[in-house]
Amino acid sequence: MPPTSAQNINTWITQIHNDFKAAVSVDCVIFGYDDNSLKILVSRCDMPPFENEYSLLGDLVRPEENTDEAAKRVLMAKTGFDDVFLDQVHVFSNKGRHPLGRVITVAYYSLIKIDDDHLAHIQPNNFLRWIPVADVQSLAFDHLEIMSTCLKKLQKHLREQPVGFELLPQKFSLLQLQRLYEVILNIQMDKRNFRRKLKSLGILKDIGEIQEAVSHRPARLYTFDHNVYEKKKNAGFNFEL
Repeated sequence: MPPTSAQNINTWITQIHNDFKAAVSVDCVIFGYDDNSLKILVSRCDMPPFENEYSLLGDLVRPEENTDEAAKRVLMAKTGFDDVFLDQVHVFSNKGRHPLGRVITVAYYSLIKIDDDHLAHIQPNNFLRWIPVADVQSLAFDHLEIMSTCLKKLQKHLREQPVGFELLPQKFSLLQLQRLYEVILNIQMDKRNFRRKLKSLGILKDIGEIQEAVSHRPARLYTFDHNVYEKKKNAGFNFEL
């Protein structure tokens, strides 16, 4: 006779408790930008066999959490901020990815301005470091693969959505904006074409100010007009740079 529903359920419960034991974690690729390079926030690993290697920031998902809540908790604990951009990217589940057993991780990337407020929280913690993405040759566990996957997602989003403004000061010059795109996408962009495209998008607001205390000719300053962008997006606006 075929098994009953109750027998199937009992079999599944037994398998879950005895055969399919696994932990779920989150790993956060926290990107920052400082006009010269794109960086990630890392810590020193103390788990064999990766002692003293850099690793991404993450934690196990607690029983009362979902993965989004766990990622936000990690961000708050490590950066002191809970209002940063956060996006779920991919699940990494290779059997040998963690030395202590089966750990399936959900990767997120987030964007943080490397400004005085954030540095004030991060710098006293000697276990945390901002390091340029271009200098990263290896990371603990499979974190290099995770970082590379999240970087590709960021690059895709940068062309399709206005996520780059999350990394800039509230007031910025057009040159600063172009430089951000060039650094993250690893390309050179024509200044005239870039500015023509920006003008056609109509999402920047000239605030009538210029840069101060700079060694070059002061440039006009702009802000990202979030309200205008939302109205355009709801009307079918296609952001692309």
